[in-house]
Amino acid sequence: MKKLLLFFSLIIITGCTQAQMVKQDITKIPPFKILRPDSTYFTPANLKKNKPVMIIYFSPDCSHCQHLVYEMKPEMKQFGDIQIVMVTFTDFTMLKMIKNFTRDFDLAKYPNITVGTEGHTYVVQQYYQVRTTPYIAVYDHKGKLVKAYDKVPSMNELIATVKKA
Repeated sequence: MKKLLLFFSLIIITGCTQAQMVKQDITKIPPFKILRPDSTYFTPANLKKNKPVMIIYFSPDCSHCQHLVYEMKPEMKQFGDIQIVMVTFTDFTMLKMIKNFTRDFDLAKYPNITVGTEGHTYVVQQYYQVRTTPYIAVYDHKGKLVKAYDKVPSMNELIATVKKA
């Protein structure tokens, strides 16, 4: 019995160790498919070619996410040349939350911002192994990762990263 317990313990420990060692390659834009508030889908194929991209994984009811967008708004000219894709995990049936977020921050007036939900696919969440929101990844015009943030950077740091892209 002890040998059997030891055997299963070793299997579990090995499995846990292997799971921790798997690191997703985030150097490329994730293969997302998001549903926008207007009920249309948006994928990487819809991104403009040779333009930098910023992916923001967020939750509409997250105070840190709201604060990030609030701080970005006065600096929007600095973000004018980058395509911003805001992805949430909010359920498709909760599109109203996304619509309200878009309305409250008047995001419709910024053509470089796309907001949508990946629903229960969690492709983007798993791709980046997101633990907290917002998560930000900035890619250059060739689609290569410039920098990723798992915590909100200062606005000056984010602007500097975007300028490098």
